[in-house]
This record gives sequence, C-alpha cells and structure tokens, in this order.
Amino acid sequence: MTKKGAMQKSKQWNVKGALRLAGVFHFLHSCGAGCLLPFLTLYFRHLGLSATMIGIIMASKHLLALVWRPFSSVLARQYDKRRTVIVGSLLSSALLALTLLLFPSTGIQAESGRCNASQPDADPTAILERTMVPSQSNATVYLINQTSVSTQHPVEVTTLVSSNWTARGLRSLKKPDQEEDPQTEFLGSLKVMDAQHQMFFLVLIVMGLWEFMAAPLEWTADDGLYEYLDFVDATDRHNDVKVWKQLGAAFGNCVVGVLVTSLFCLTGTTLEFYSYTVFMILTVPTAVLLPIYLRKRERPTSGGFKALQLVHGNSQAILCAVTVVLTGMVSSAVSDFLLWHMQDCGATEIHMGISLALAHLSQTGFAPFAGRLSRLLKYHGWLLVLAVVSLAMQCLYYSFLWGPWAVIPAQLLAGLSIGALWWAVTSQSEDIATPGTEKTIFRLFEVLSLELGAALGSLVAGFVVQKFGVQVLFQGAAVTLALWSSTLAVLKWKIPRQRRINYSRLLAADTEMSESESDQEKDWLETAMEDARGNNKWTVDKS
Repeated sequence: MTKKGAMQKSKQWNVKGALRLAGVFHFLHSCGAGCLLPFLTLYFRHLGLSATMIGIIMASKHLLALVWRPFSSVLARQYDKRRTVIVGSLLSSALLALTLLLFPSTGIQAESGRCNASQPDADPTAILERTMVPSQSNATVYLINQTSVSTQHPVEVTTLVSSNWTARGLRSLKKPDQEEDPQTEFLGSLKVMDAQHQMFFLVLIVMGLWEFMAAPLEWTADDGLYEYLDFVDATDRHNDVKVWKQLGAAFGNCVVGVLVTSLFCLTGTTLEFYSYTVFMILTVPTAVLLPIYLRKRERPTSGGFKALQLVHGNSQAILCAVTVVLTGMVSSAVSDFLLWHMQDCGATEIHMGISLALAHLSQTGFAPFAGRLSRLLKYHGWLLVLAVVSLAMQCLYYSFLWGPWAVIPAQLLAGLSIGALWWAVTSQSEDIATPGTEKTIFRLFEVLSLELGAALGSLVAGFVVQKFGVQVLFQGAAVTLALWSSTLAVLKWKIPRQRRINYSRLLAADTEMSESESDQEKDWLETAMEDARGNNKWTVDKS
C-alpha cells in the first residue's frame, strides 16, 4: 500500500513531464505571437494611420499591460482560477484579433504593384507605380494613373503623396461632392472626425480590448508552473522553458513570412491574423493539461513593494533599472518601425520574418556562452555596458539599410545586446535579493523595460518618425545609447558593488558540500575495508 502510494505520488509530481508540457505550451503560444505581433504596425500603416497614431496605440497597449497584468495575476491566484484565465485568454484574444480585419483599407496600399502583373482579374485600366522621393520622413509616393478605355478622353492622373500616411492622403481619396453628412454618421462621438481619426479610435478600442484579454496569460501560466516546481523543490528548472519561447517566436516569424509572401496575391496579409488565431486555439489543449499548483497558505501581498525597496536601496540596481527603461524604449522603437524601414527598402514579409527569427535564434545561442563571458569580464555590470553598446551599434546600422537583406548582420547582434542585457539583469537581481524575492525583483526589471520603457519608446518614436523620419529615429537612439553607455561605465567604476548575503543559498551550498564530504568519507571507508579484506583474506558468511 505504501509502495503504491509512493508510485502515485511520483507520477503526480513528474517534473520532467511538467517541463515538457510547459515547453510545448510556450512554444505554441510564442508561435502565434510571432505570426502577428511584430507585423501589427505594418498593418496599421496599411490602414492609413500615421506614425504618431501608431505610437499612441502601441503605447496604450503597453500601459494597459503594465497595470492589468500584475493585478489579473493576483486575482487569478486568489480565486484559484488560473486555468480558466489561461484558456479564456487564449480563446478571446484569438477572436478579438480577427476583428481588426473588419476595418476597411483607406485605399492606400503599402505593397500595391506586387500582384498587378500576375493577377488575371486585375483592372487593366489601373496601373500603380511605386517611387521613392527624398523628404523629411522618407515618404513613399504612389502615383495612381487611371486611364480611360476610350482614347478620346484625356488621361486623368491623380498623385497621392503619403507622408507617413497623413490625413491629406485620405482626404484626397474623397471627391468634394461626396462629403459625408455629420447627421448620418453611425458613431456619434466620431461624426465630426475625418476617416483617419475614426480609424484611429476604432483600432485603439479594439487593441485595448485585445490587450485586456491577452495580458493575464503569461504571468498566470508562469506563476502556476513556478509554484508547481517550488512544491517539489525544483525551481532551478524553471528557466528551462524560456528557450521554447524564443524558438516558438522564431518559428512563427519564419512560417508567416513564407506563407504571406507566397500567397500575398490571394490573401494579402490576412494570413498573419488567421495564423495567430490557429496557434492560439492549438495552445488550448496544452493549457488544459498545464501543470498548475496553488499553495494552501497565502503568500504576503507586499512582494512588489519589497522588490521596489531592495532596488531603491542599491545604487547598482538603480543604474540597472535606468538602463532597462532606456533599452526598453529603444527596443520598442525598433520593434514598431524597423519593418517600416525595411518595407521602404523593398523588403517583403519573407525578408522580415527571417530577420526577426534570426534575432530570436541569436538570443538563444548566446545563453551557453553568457556565463563564460561574464566570468571573462569579472563582473556582470560590465556585461550590462556591453549590451548597451551592442544595441547602439544595431540602431546605427539600421539607419543605413540599403536593401531587403541588409538587416541580417544587425539582427545577429541581438544575442549580444538583448541576451547580454537580461543575463546581467538576472545576475543583478540575485545580488540584491533576499530569500524568496529573486523572481519578483527580476519581474520588476522586466516590467520597467517591456512595459514602462516600451510605452515611452513607442510614444516618442511615433512623434519622431512623423516629424523627422525613421532614419533620424535610429540615429538618435544610437547616439543616446552611446552617451548612456559611457556614463554607465563611469558610474559602474565609481560606485562600489553591494552584494547581499543570501543565507538560504549558503545553507544549500553547505548542505551540498556536507553531502559531498560524507560521500568521500564513505568511499574512503569502503576502500579501506576492501584493502583489509584483500590483505587478511577475510570472508563474509552469508548464512
């Protein structure tokens, strides 16, 4: 009976199986995110939104996640509804993403001309030509030459200049005698706005609802797995699932890039949304089986405030916090507008997908060498400086792109910039953590970068691109990071390193050492007894 109970318990707490299932869950979910999220700003550009509007939309998305993700995670744990929250988040976000396809295009097509020669049903009287002209915002000019079938009528030429998809291009699509009557508008609060601002507010509302549904998933699933591993004293294996997130995102980037480029003339960019929905639905069965454990005793709710106090009380941690906010701003700007720049250089979705995938793979490849590099630099703080310098070099390179594949060398640097950054942040979190606060401190740095920094970066980047262009954005980001890397290096050298003694780790290390010493003593004793048996010809009576 006891043996049977022990077997059931070992089967119930199968750590390897739990990690494999969690890996599949994160792989599928990251595949879906990689299919759509990096390409959203391109789709918004296609809808006719300006860079400023896109920056505001993305900033609102990050700010909502900043507030709602921690709060929803606490609620899911308190009411023991983690699995319900995860499944509901997957299904609702999958459906809400498709609502963006209901919005009609403004008529300006970013990739017009790609299928005119190959589509048999294309209108032969409409020929779209794409040219590049120098301007403050590196705008793309589309000349729509509408010719009449009858040669008796003169050729009518309408020129649309899209300066970052401003309202002028939208208004030029309307005839003066077709102005809409404000009394017949279907949205009361939007009736006095033009088409571009109506589109902006509709997209903003949908993105807010989408983020509200999608934001709780990651932290809720992560907390459930962490507490499951914590119960069986295997939290050191928790980071094993992170590699599957990177691999899933890379796979999604590649798959959607190949599919959209191959089937663009049939489906356009709608495959990005359908791929996202399919992967979210495929993730549901793994979410139902995902290992989740809820402690019976309540943890203290002041973990976030404790983490803030620990960061605030350490000068090196404050420098790290400022650095992650700044790098989060730059990374968000790159994420929002790098594909714009690549599109202006003639890149299609396959170029974009492969370049994004290489960035994820380079981060995965950096992990095995991070420890050696940190030991070579003798202090993880210098690894943080190296990460900032690498990101500055990336941004500078982005500003001088000349072709679709030119972005590849810079993407390979992502392992040294983003990968080194988070390795240094993890080490800094361990330096200042008290027992049980390591994960909370790291999550605080993560929020400062991926949400607060990203929100500020998207907002600033939108205004800069609208006013000066994408190239100026990347060059300004490179200069800012270069200045901060110099300042950071000086401050790291001047400020003494403060490392908190973690007694729980010392106790664990002492326990391991004691076990090792006892094993060595046991081995020595067994060897001596065997030697004695050999010398004295002792025999053992087995009866």
